[in-house]
Amino acid sequence: MGLFRAKGVVYKPVENVNLGPDSDEFYLQANVKAPRMAGFPVKIFAWFLESRIFGTFLLYILKRNNLIHKLVTNAELKESPVYVPMHPFEELNEQEVKHIDSGLSPSEQVQQAINCLPLPSEKIVNGLKPSFRHWTIMDYSKAYSSGEITPCMVAEQLVTAIRESSSPPMDMAFFINYDAEDILRQAKESTRRYERGEPISALDGVPIAIKDEIDCSPYPTTGGTKWLHKFRSCKGDACCVMRLRSCGAVIIGKTNMHELGAGTSGINPHYGATRNPYNPGMISGGSSSGSAAVVAAGLCPVALGVDGGGSVRMPAALCGVVGFKPTFGRVPHAGVLPLNWTVGMVGVLAGTIEDAFIVYAAINGPLPSHETSAIPLPKVYFPLLQSTNSVSNVILARYGEWFSDCGDDIRTCCSQALDQLSEKFGWKTVDVTIPDIESMRLAHYLTIGSECTAALGSYLEKLDNAESGWDLRVALCVYGSFSGEEYIKAQKLRSRQMQFHRNIFTKADVIVTPTVGVTAYPIFDDALKTGELDYINGAALVRYQIAGNFLGLPAVTVPVGYDKNGLPIGLQFIGRPWSEPTLIHIAYAMQTLCFSKYRKPQVFYDLLKKD
Repeated sequence: MGLFRAKGVVYKPVENVNLGPDSDEFYLQANVKAPRMAGFPVKIFAWFLESRIFGTFLLYILKRNNLIHKLVTNAELKESPVYVPMHPFEELNEQEVKHIDSGLSPSEQVQQAINCLPLPSEKIVNGLKPSFRHWTIMDYSKAYSSGEITPCMVAEQLVTAIRESSSPPMDMAFFINYDAEDILRQAKESTRRYERGEPISALDGVPIAIKDEIDCSPYPTTGGTKWLHKFRSCKGDACCVMRLRSCGAVIIGKTNMHELGAGTSGINPHYGATRNPYNPGMISGGSSSGSAAVVAAGLCPVALGVDGGGSVRMPAALCGVVGFKPTFGRVPHAGVLPLNWTVGMVGVLAGTIEDAFIVYAAINGPLPSHETSAIPLPKVYFPLLQSTNSVSNVILARYGEWFSDCGDDIRTCCSQALDQLSEKFGWKTVDVTIPDIESMRLAHYLTIGSECTAALGSYLEKLDNAESGWDLRVALCVYGSFSGEEYIKAQKLRSRQMQFHRNIFTKADVIVTPTVGVTAYPIFDDALKTGELDYINGAALVRYQIAGNFLGLPAVTVPVGYDKNGLPIGLQFIGRPWSEPTLIHIAYAMQTLCFSKYRKPQVFYDLLKKD
């Protein structure tokens, strides 16, 4: 293969790269050379890749044509590799925050978060009431406390709604697994606590769904496959689920996901294509597809996902909900499938930023001692949302060419949202250059693929390929083609990008981007049984996601409008390590400005039955 060897890029040392708006760094758009495939063509392609004769050659051509060889494999760069994006904690002196004592229980942390929320009357903006809004955790809590409705009544409606949405003609494929008896049992226990006047917290009786990548009794953890739970049994709740249960939350089941998280559409050939509540003919995004869709459809105010490559923020944006991914290491990963241990993080999908904040309050906390931990342990601060209007002099960094590399409707909508923030709050946007974004995307892909293969290696050896979807079979072939040398090169690129972003955060509080480059696209029938390969749309969906995962940075997406077809558009804010309070403040400010424009999805269940 030496004759075909692609010449590698020689990267300039970090200290010689200009990150200002006048930089001569070239913005390289995603160079995806792979046609969309589904049905019989994807089967043929998978067979060829799996064959010993053709596979090696095909994989070489794929990696060369898609610039992996040029930008990663054969690249020359002097930075030392960084294998885990764990950031040492530092005081950020954020505005309008309060310090939360370590050692509080999850329910005590939830109460601390609620004490930070604005009063309900403050949520009406400029005299405008929203035409549609999601019922919130506090709506459920108040309705239960007043006796207006009980957790049992909500649970009964919920089970009916899940059954209806899971069956023809709807076939929304929100869930992989749910247990009506278990839901009703939890709801009865919660109802009894309210009857005694002893709810555990505001989360008591509130329905919450869990992505099927997170351990949660009494369900197997499938990872969206038909086989993983046969090799790896679920022995109990993940740490994050345990914390939610300790607050009284009603866990309603395991949501659908792209098989092994190895795609962006949410089309799963085993459990169905999760459909977008704003238009059931469209994708919901992946891989936390079910978690985004159940929140959008009103089945629960909050769901947990796992974000390894935008897998929380991407479907949140496509389904018109909030997606929040904390800093790497902020939420314990114990009990989560170890598919991508240096890029994956438990995240929250919610109808509002306040609800994402409350659940974040419940699940964040010191890491168990057996996991990698920062020294010293990061302190926890919560944002005082009743004082968001007082947050001043926020500086948002925008890389113009990157920001504009999206659909016209997205670009216009996100630019207008930024203008609104400036007009209302006087916050400034500064232009910056973030080099090597496409190199970072490929280095992340190489990293997440290598980690997935390493994590599942012993299982894959025993696996009959026929048990996996065809699109996953292709992905696993590509993942398995990455070498140790390529992995190390990718970690050198991680180190380089961490330094670039650290420098940018000396000039700005957050980086702002559209959340995705395209809005939800159609689900085609030929993909339903085989899955699909659509790397062009996939690259557009992950375009703005990678820094959050590869560099371990916190990020949040907020719905800011709709395209001409009525499909949601999200705006993303990426923060410094440990800056969750500032991100939540900014997201809340953005939500406040967009609140009156929010629209009801085509598929929506009103579980509190209010007008």
